Amino acid sequence: MFGWLRDLDTNERRALIACFGGWALDAMDVQIYSLVIPALLTVWGISTAQAGVLGTVTLLVSAFGGLLAGMLADRIGRVRVLQITILWYSVFTCLSGFTANYTQLFICRALQGLGFGGEWAAGAVLMAETIRDKYRGRAVGTVQSGYAPGWAVAAIAYTVIFALLPSTLGWRLMFWIGILPALLVIYIRAFVPEPEVFHRAQVRTARAGSWANFTGPVITRTVICAVMTTGAQGGAYALITWLPTYLKVQRHLSVLGTGGYLTVVIVGSFCGFLTAAYLADLFGRRNTVCLFAVCATIMVFVYMLLPITDTAMLFLGFPLGFFWNGMFSPMGPFLSELFPTAIRGTAQGFAYNAGRGIGALFPTFVGIMSGTMPLGRAIGTFTLIAYGVMLVAALSLPETKGRALPA
Repeated sequence: MFGWLRDLDTNERRALIACFGGWALDAMDVQIYSLVIPALLTVWGISTAQAGVLGTVTLLVSAFGGLLAGMLADRIGRVRVLQITILWYSVFTCLSGFTANYTQLFICRALQGLGFGGEWAAGAVLMAETIRDKYRGRAVGTVQSGYAPGWAVAAIAYTVIFALLPSTLGWRLMFWIGILPALLVIYIRAFVPEPEVFHRAQVRTARAGSWANFTGPVITRTVICAVMTTGAQGGAYALITWLPTYLKVQRHLSVLGTGGYLTVVIVGSFCGFLTAAYLADLFGRRNTVCLFAVCATIMVFVYMLLPITDTAMLFLGFPLGFFWNGMFSPMGPFLSELFPTAIRGTAQGFAYNAGRGIGALFPTFVGIMSGTMPLGRAIGTFTLIAYGVMLVAALSLPETKGRALPA
């Protein structure tokens, strides 16, 4: 299953390491907030609706960050934009730990979103253009699996920090460690070159203009892709943002108990990322996305809406994380193979991050609706709607397995 890694050349391997690390550390910085929500509810006395807004603003602004980064990546390079976005989200995650009130944290979370959205846009295109067709699905999916280790680091840090320190200091320290991803930029600057296909596209773009590639069919395809990613990310963000609070507040688990349950979900997520990456090259990108969307729908229904015991919930956390996160592995190669090189960063950045921006509203909806229904039911309801939308859109797109990147 992993023999292909030995077949990668030096540039392919270095790009894989850089993007895997960037995405893992991106995930760590973003997940820090979901883990400190219970502390903020207590320390600052904010409502669940306000907490949902803080989660949403990062994701909403990330849509603009992804679009901006995609456009810049088509002009100044994928590697250069990757470095800028990693530095950006690291700095503003760290600054969040110095905030003194809700407004200041809102501003830092919003600015962090610019880098969070931009990092995926630049990294996904860099990987798609660096890795050969034969291994593209596995490689881009493997990078996507970096989300699970990053999430795990955040969960471990949460468990240790809040077990040793009072919550009034613990939540600040969680944000301060968000500066660590900035160190990855040193490696990227030293070892990761721009893809050759990007240099060739720059020559053609200088002659014809990149916007000439935005024809009617391309625009239609971009909109459908945005709808697909809206469903995927709306469901994911509803779960990611509110699951720690659900376990601690509604299921009444301790800090250690919440960390343990999340660990099972995270391990399932990591396995799901890697499995879906392999299946994307074996059975196709669209087929894998649809399979995992259907299975995730079933798991969310059981986990959130059925009266199961805490023990059953512990074991079901693995398949929940497996399917809910695994569906993202095929999306990077899927989107890359649908658009020409000259506008790949712009189109893919818009499609993925427009979906992220709209999907970002789901945590707020869950926070608002939890005032009139149990939190678990609110999470389950909005997530099921999101996955239904995603499945319909995915079935409207062509399969791209084995397709060379369109020039």
